[in-house]
Amino acid sequence: MKSDFLRGMSHGIPVGLGYLSVSFGFGISAVRSGLSVLEASVISAVNLTSAGQVAGIEVIAQHGTIIAMILSQLTINIRYSLMALSLSQKLDRKFTIPHRLLASYGITDEIFAICSAQSELIVPAYMYGIILISAVGWILGTFLGAYAGQLMPETISSAMGILLYGMFLAIIIPPSRKHKNILCVVIASAVLSIIFRYCITAISSVYAVIICAVVSASIGAVLFPVPDEESA
Repeated sequence: MKSDFLRGMSHGIPVGLGYLSVSFGFGISAVRSGLSVLEASVISAVNLTSAGQVAGIEVIAQHGTIIAMILSQLTINIRYSLMALSLSQKLDRKFTIPHRLLASYGITDEIFAICSAQSELIVPAYMYGIILISAVGWILGTFLGAYAGQLMPETISSAMGILLYGMFLAIIIPPSRKHKNILCVVIASAVLSIIFRYCITAISSVYAVIICAVVSASIGAVLFPVPDEESA
């Protein structure tokens, strides 16, 4: 068990280091939205979802409703449920229901990718090792970013806040260059975002994000359906 845990931690070090730098930007954005260092750190401690957290602090900053928060989080984070279902096929018998519930806290895009790449069945200790080092990087980066955001001049903190969006670009650009269907969905989402930003200003940015995500994903599903042999 100890060796599995340490192996998981070693595999999670690159993820933790990446989270450290990216969550620094989230911490800055959080304090700029009116949250305290403690509040920003707690949000990162109970959530491991970069896009979801960004949308969440946007709702908080705009004094949005609980319904807006639920809809935004459901739309952005529903993919984690699909990842969990896929990952359940690779779990060892030691993964009892309590272990599954505990490990579900740490299912992120990067952790899912690492676990899916393993040739052998995944044991709880291995996944806990990855989750621990990744969560520490995410929480620590948020704390440092939030603390630094209170000390930095406004111009510098505004520039540093772009770190998080740089990560989003790094996620979508490589697959968009390889697959035209993904590129079309990204372009559709960008066009819709511009329309809501400059033309349909009556709708808040919180609901605009939800609409853009649902509509662009629907366009991709209709225009580029997955063939039966690939979905089987």
